[in-house]
Amino acid sequence: MSIKSDQIADALIHDVLTARYRAGERLPSERDLVTRFDANRGAVREAMAKVAQLGLADVLPGGARVRERELASLDVIGYLLAQQELPDPSLVDQILVVINNLVSVAATQVLEHGSDETIKSLRDLLTPLMQQDSSTDAHNEARFSLMKNIMLASNNLPLQLIARTLFEQFAPNISAIGGHALPDRARYALYARQLDIALTNKDLPAMRATFDAFAELNRETMARAFMLAERGQEAIAQ
Repeated sequence: MSIKSDQIADALIHDVLTARYRAGERLPSERDLVTRFDANRGAVREAMAKVAQLGLADVLPGGARVRERELASLDVIGYLLAQQELPDPSLVDQILVVINNLVSVAATQVLEHGSDETIKSLRDLLTPLMQQDSSTDAHNEARFSLMKNIMLASNNLPLQLIARTLFEQFAPNISAIGGHALPDRARYALYARQLDIALTNKDLPAMRATFDAFAELNRETMARAFMLAERGQEAIAQ
């Protein structure tokens, strides 16, 4: 896509996601968009095709109409997260809930069908989480790496595709709060050791219980990060 068509698409996506245009309403015509953006029809059509590809609109001969948000493709997550300087905390929490559940399912499949070598490679990823002297960035990266690799190791293609899409859109769009995500290293280290034992013993109930604890701690960490980031914004505003 050209720079101009990207600009038009981003503007339309923003207008739809912020409810300037609601489900069932018509988007501006090609002629209106040509005038508004001083663009040619080719750029406008490319932009409209991108909006349609995201599932945000149906492009018909008589014009484009906005679709219900729940009919959009998973690729719209990144745009939703990027609508504000800080991403929507409730959306971030919802994504974490989904990711954490996907990880639990993936880990179950790894324990049930994975080789000893695969399980050993996942156990190795727990080592940084057991250390309490790592930097915040390194600790955060270690957590994401563990979750991502567990899902990749599941050999469940639908799960892998969903997980990859979520991670690719989630991680870059939470950079504004990433520096505020201060981990409770002692609790993470405890859960990492418990998970290591569960993986070693192929203890499915223990593994699931540990992942539940991990999930709640991840959500607590992110909620605290939002609180600190919002305080920082308020201090700058003052």
